[in-house]
Amino acid sequence: MQQKLSPLQIQQIKLLELTALEMQDRIVQELADNPALEEGVELFGESEDDFHEDLPSAETENNEEGSLSGDVMSDDLTLGDYRTEDDVPDYAFNYVSSSESRTEIPYSEAESFNEYLLHQLQLKKLSEREAKIAEYLIGNLEDDGYLRRDLNDVSNDLLFQYGLDVPFAELKEVLALAQTLDPAGVGATDLQQCLLLQLQRKEATSDRQIAIAVLEKQFEAFAKKQYDKITHGLGISDAELKRAVKEIVSLNPKPGSAWESATETKMAQITPDFTVETINGKLFLSMAEHSIPELHISHDFAAMLNQYAKNDDAALFIKQKTDAARWFIDAVRQRQNTLRNTMEAIMTIQQDFFLTGEDSALKPMILKDVAEIAACDISTVSRVVSSKYVQTNWGVYLLKYFFSEGLTNELGEEVSTREIKAILEGCIEAEDKSQPLSDEALTKLLAEKGYEVARRTVAKYREGLGIPVARLRKEI
Repeated sequence: MQQKLSPLQIQQIKLLELTALEMQDRIVQELADNPALEEGVELFGESEDDFHEDLPSAETENNEEGSLSGDVMSDDLTLGDYRTEDDVPDYAFNYVSSSESRTEIPYSEAESFNEYLLHQLQLKKLSEREAKIAEYLIGNLEDDGYLRRDLNDVSNDLLFQYGLDVPFAELKEVLALAQTLDPAGVGATDLQQCLLLQLQRKEATSDRQIAIAVLEKQFEAFAKKQYDKITHGLGISDAELKRAVKEIVSLNPKPGSAWESATETKMAQITPDFTVETINGKLFLSMAEHSIPELHISHDFAAMLNQYAKNDDAALFIKQKTDAARWFIDAVRQRQNTLRNTMEAIMTIQQDFFLTGEDSALKPMILKDVAEIAACDISTVSRVVSSKYVQTNWGVYLLKYFFSEGLTNELGEEVSTREIKAILEGCIEAEDKSQPLSDEALTKLLAEKGYEVARRTVAKYREGLGIPVARLRKEI
């Protein structure tokens, strides 16, 4: 025996993972694809059960040739039994008159990074050969503005694709010309060259000359923050080094990062799926249901079944679309109920946080805890919290933010690891940057605050917070 998911279960699983905006797009797509599905408020005095009673049944249809057979209208018919839409005639359901003119909608997008560089290149006085080489180099730049391809490989490509035999020395000359384009640092092959290109564009000062020397002669020591080695190697004072480092850190390590595609910009915008408001010490939950329209099955479409009752293909097509619409409506309703139940379970566990907004009020919570309260499967909770956000009185949070393991403090109280991470981050922010705290010192500091945590766990939390080791946090 094999256990298989029903079409409705598959629909529900897929819809649970969608955010509010993605769900809105999915509904729009379904409305366009399925003529049996309609948007808008329906008078539900006629229930869907009543609606299905209006459909001709297999028992009322005769089995003459050309009529709809009992097998077609059997309740055992499933989506797997349907033909593909390519096998079913359109019957002018999506008919558009050929006399209607097609209106072209203008579309524009901000200038891309590549186009910006090519426009600058056109202002340079270059030969046709140089221009072609420079254009190819620009085309090989990555989104951050670097050219990470080996120049020998670029030379081979130019030979095979354009028949241009470009010696390595000539290729370097054209690359140097491309590196004069804006923004400063574009076309660099590594970080060291990127920073040097930017400094060399600036007005020469003593601090910038020292900064250039640091990058040219002591770059490895600078990357490792070995400041004593730099001052000794260059024969400069700590004050001079400090001013030079200030010049360097003010530079842009990714000169192409200012250009983002329209898609990336749109995806960066967050639309919360839930809103939890605190009013007079009580929590109120609302969902982004304004973007989920009322859906119902089109009675006009289903009424066509009588008109095409003697055409098996047409009747089969109508029933297929009607069943698909009903399944989709049920899946949307089930999705909304599951989302609400899951969010209410999270609110029950994390009530103190929603009331105060304090990270210390967060309680340890795992998927199993929410699943038990919401009376659903752990995998369902996992799909619900994926990529979804909640708007609170204290800001917008990813639902995954509320999940964390628990540890026991010296008082025997279970505390969230997120609380420990917040304390750890505070300790590092308050440290003396000239002598940053090691993981061992941080472990002892946490123990003094009542949190017994192993050193390797402290290192794990520090890395999770994106904080480097003590040596790399050192400042002069």
